[in-house]
Amino acid sequence: MLLNRINCNYYFVSMPKAIELDPKNAETYRLRVSSKINLQDYSGAIQDFTKIIELEPKNANAYFNRGYAKSNLDDYQGAVPDYTKAIELDTKNVNAYYYRGFAKGNLGDDTGAIEDYTKESS
Repeated sequence: MLLNRINCNYYFVSMPKAIELDPKNAETYRLRVSSKINLQDYSGAIQDFTKIIELEPKNANAYFNRGYAKSNLDDYQGAVPDYTKAIELDTKNVNAYYYRGFAKGNLGDDTGAIEDYTKESS
């Protein structure tokens, strides 16, 4: 419970002020997005991951995590390109293969899902 209060403080008070003072500091968005994920504010998390990607376009983790947030909103169509970009930037990210396979399976692309699951397990 205390952790959620701390997260709420970051989310609602500290982080907006910090971002206002330094809107090009990706680390501030990373801190705030952690709170948003903990509070299951996936739409807000997508906005922050998008900003991190604008500031750090080669950040594979930001693409992966934005895909994960989209998947949590059942936006599998939007998640697949994010997982794909994460894989392009970091071919050893087995989680990106797994979750892309999961998203593809939910889109009815069973062949693509199996290919990704195969890559993830090898």
